[in-house]
Amino acid sequence: MKPMMIASLILNIVVLIPVTTGLLVDASWATASYGASTAARGILLSIYLAILVASALLLFVRDPRMVAALVGVQIIYKILTPFTVGTLQNPVVISNLGIAAFHMITVFLIWRSGS
Repeated sequence: MKPMMIASLILNIVVLIPVTTGLLVDASWATASYGASTAARGILLSIYLAILVASALLLFVRDPRMVAALVGVQIIYKILTPFTVGTLQNPVVISNLGIAAFHMITVFLIWRSGS
């Protein structure tokens, strides 16, 4: 597996472990960033957990097309967050845009390699 694919998967894991933990325990920073604990936040948590599990599994499956699909969906939703949240000031929006940029490089390298 190419180093950038591994880096994208590890980035997901490193970011999502504390984020999902914070959402699960209703940490004060999670409430400040994601809002009060609601059904909507629970749905977001399930999506984050799915991305976390998929990222961990893909470190072992090592299929570039599956990595591209996972991070491709992430790129789309992360780029949409400033529009759906309505601000660039939210720390989640800012981190989403940075992660999307990182994942775009990964998808480009997968595409360029023909995988």
